[in-house]
Amino acid sequence: MTTLTDRPKTALMVIDVQTGVVTGAHHRDEVVANIRTLLDKARRAGVPVVWVQHSDEDMPIGSDAWQYVPELTRQDPEPLVQKTYGDAFEATNLEEVLNGAGVGHLMVTGAQTDACIRSTIHGAFARGYDVTLVGDAHTTEDQTAWGAPPPEQVIAHTNLYWRFQSAPGRTAGVTATQDVTFGS
Repeated sequence: MTTLTDRPKTALMVIDVQTGVVTGAHHRDEVVANIRTLLDKARRAGVPVVWVQHSDEDMPIGSDAWQYVPELTRQDPEPLVQKTYGDAFEATNLEEVLNGAGVGHLMVTGAQTDACIRSTIHGAFARGYDVTLVGDAHTTEDQTAWGAPPPEQVIAHTNLYWRFQSAPGRTAGVTATQDVTFGS
């Protein structure tokens, strides 16, 4: 259980599924479809959905690249957290959003696996959250030209090591979209 004992709720996090982030991502369409399925499940169950959106000089606020992909639509009153660092908690109001919703467990989806996803799952875990990574609902682009493993290996490795992450009073895990029930 989370170390945040006064926060019994789970939230679905949708991180950086923006046009400029996922255009060339590994299995982009399948991952986006899985996130859409999770959004539908969360909304039906009354589970909070938190959207995270990155901006930087290559993806300025308001640009086409900065927009979320058209297949995913944020609904009111789902919060949108703007960020400029990999870890969605750094210099944002994410902690306040989650605290206000009573959230101590995060179901994480989005992009990029080897950047913002990894930074955020570690950031959340270090801050006391239980963190479940949805293994078939995150992706990254091919960065082999810069010495990285192929995207399928990056994703598989992240899913592998997150299954075995541990710390006192917190849980980490990986699940598949089809296995997410949001407590029902």
